[in-house]
Order: sequence, then structure tokens, then C-alpha cells
Amino acid sequence: MKCKVEKSKISGDIACPPNKSYSHRAIFLASLAGKNSSVENVLFSADTNATIEACKKFGADIEIKNSSIIVKNPIKIGTKVPEINTENSGTTMRIASAIASLFSEEITLTGDSSLQKRPMQPLLDALTSIGAECSSTDGKPPIKIKGKIVGGEVKIPGNLSSQFISALLICAPLTENGINLMIEGNLVSKPYLDATISTMRKFGVTVQTLIPYKRYNISPQIYKECKFTVPIDFSSLALLLSANVLCGEDIIVKGDIGNLPQGDEIFIDILEQLGVEVTVDDEQIKIKTPEKLRGGKFDLSNSPDLLPPLAILALKSSNPIEIFNVKHARLKETDRIAIVSRELVKLGIKIQEKDDGLILESSEKMTGADLNSEEDHRLFMAFCIAGMYVGNCTVTDPESVKVSYPNFVEEMKRMGANIHIQ
Repeated sequence: MKCKVEKSKISGDIACPPNKSYSHRAIFLASLAGKNSSVENVLFSADTNATIEACKKFGADIEIKNSSIIVKNPIKIGTKVPEINTENSGTTMRIASAIASLFSEEITLTGDSSLQKRPMQPLLDALTSIGAECSSTDGKPPIKIKGKIVGGEVKIPGNLSSQFISALLICAPLTENGINLMIEGNLVSKPYLDATISTMRKFGVTVQTLIPYKRYNISPQIYKECKFTVPIDFSSLALLLSANVLCGEDIIVKGDIGNLPQGDEIFIDILEQLGVEVTVDDEQIKIKTPEKLRGGKFDLSNSPDLLPPLAILALKSSNPIEIFNVKHARLKETDRIAIVSRELVKLGIKIQEKDDGLILESSEKMTGADLNSEEDHRLFMAFCIAGMYVGNCTVTDPESVKVSYPNFVEEMKRMGANIHIQ
């Protein structure tokens, strides 16, 4: 499938979707806690549905009610678990693998063709070091895990994905000895680790920070009943604000930001550095955009999901936009650095691809093009927004948005976007 996208102006109010990362974490932790724990304002998408289904396979009794889930009975550690298919969700795969290591019976975890290209070996090595038996396909899914891990000292590299560390933290309090965790090298996506620790705290488990982003101690503990409310998703908000910058007229983005840490909230600062005026009040966000953006250099080491929405802003920038320290964006659903470089150059943007990022420079002549999002939800949305600015574009794989923002196309059309699925 493809979308035909013409030059558009959008206006009106739009609600920002709930946060995907917090939805994942809270669903897992509520499923471990049970006792009628609930998660409200859940993002229901293909990825979070994969997490719900994984928790059910582990034995949790989950009721879905409107925008919430209620866990009637928790995950039953020790029961026989059928094969778990985490579809396209890397977060589900990583956290479910750690939970699987708490079971004595072997558990198989798999995913779709894209997920089967994503690395798992560092997590499998860590779990093996504390008692699990793990096998995989060249360090990638499908994988088989047999516990039961007992805890102890664990070392794991931090340069590939913070999800490995989050997975270990979540299973740590349920081990016999707890876990002393050592992160080797520089940790990427640090705010996602902060998000995990904050969510665990809501469910009654304390993580002792010995050296921030280097050493943690988690003693044996029990997850407690909690009513957790998911905040808005700054990754999706960044896309909506980029659409506002490029194509918007008096748009108001609505949603409760909350007080939980989100690395992608740095996008507000990025917009201000580019010359955009941002006003946040009363659960709504407004912006005022200059005729041309200033450009600048931006370190996205802690916010790799901001690569697509920031890259497309080069279309309206008078100076280059340089994105760096985001090599791990090559290990997302796709190699986002390579694909952004390959596709946006078709629109007329001058692009220099580097190992850890991009330098993007606008040109006087922009032209429509056929853009291939490679079934990556964030790339599809970013390319659609770019198409709304340039006009005469097609973008592949509209169905990919089911992963994080299922009604993205409908919402853009409601606000005036000239988008048609072919």
C-alpha cells in the first residue's frame, strides 16, 4: 500500500497519543504485581498489544476496559508457557525474555521478519551469567530461554540498547539474590532507563543507584498494587510539532505531559534553538514558527526516536541541521540513518551521511518524490509530513502506523491534510 500526499495546510486541535514506552513498562509491571493493578490512558497499538498478549501467555488475567487495563491475577511464574510472538515490538521481546528467565521450563520467543534482525545477544549473555540457558539464531530472535535465574553480579554493554538494562532491572527483584548490575561503556538512551526505574518505583520496587548509568543494585522485592496513568508520548508529539512547524496554522496539541521522565521532551528545547516559540500550559502546546528555521547541531544520543521528525525540519531551515551521536538509530526497526539519507535526498535536501548521524541542508529547489518508509512507522509519519510540505509525493507502508499511532492518517486528514491511501 501507498499514500499519495499533496501540499497541505493543517489546522485545529489534536490530542497527542499516550506514551508507548510507559505503556509497555506499566503493562508488564502491573502484570507482575496483579491484585487489581491498573494502567490508565494506555496506548493501544500493535506493539503494546504484543506486550498484553505476552503477559497473558505468562499467565496474567488482563481485562481491557475503555482506555485502561486491569490485571485481575498476576503472571504465574512456574507455569507452562506457550510460544510468545512479540510481532514487531523490540521492547516486548527484551522485557519478555528477561521475565522468561524466571521460569524453570523452556520458553520460545519470536517476532516478525524485522524483529528477527534486531540484536539480543548482550541480554542473553547477561541472563546466562546468572543461571539461564539461552539459544538464538546468531544472537537474534527466535530465541529459547530456560531458567531459573538466581541473580547476582551482571555485566552488560550499554552502547546498543537501554532496553537490555531495563529488562534486567524489571526481573531483578523477583530473583532469589537480587542483581548487582554493571553497565560497561557509555549507555545510550539514558532517559528510557530513568523511565523504567520511575515506573518500578510506582509499583513499590526500589532501585538503588550506586553510580548513575553505571552501577545499580536491586534487592529481592515484591511488586505492589498500583494505579498507573500513562503520560503523553513525546516521540509522537515531536512528529505533531514538526507537522505544525512545516504545515500548521494555529494548531493546538492537547495532552497531559505529566511529571515522569521522557528523553524526547528535549524536542521542545530543539525547536526553541531552531527559532520556534513554544508555549506549554493547561495541558496544551502551541507554537509560533518563523519563516525560516535557524539550523544547528543536535546530540540525539539519548533521544534516537527524534531523528525522523528533526531531519524533515531541514526542509524549512536556512542553515544546515546536524544530527550526531545517534549510531544506535541504525538498530531500530530499520537503519533509520541510512533510510532518511536515502529518501530525503530525493526531495532535494543535500545530505551528508555519517556513521553516527546526518548533516542536512535545504536547497532552493524542492521536488516531490516516491518515498519508501521500509515499513517503519516513524519514518512513514515523518515522510508524510515532508510530503505535506513539498507536495506530489507517495509514501509506502501506511499500515506501519499501527505500531505507535494507529489513527495518524485519519487525524492528519481531519485537520486538512491532502493524504489518500492508494
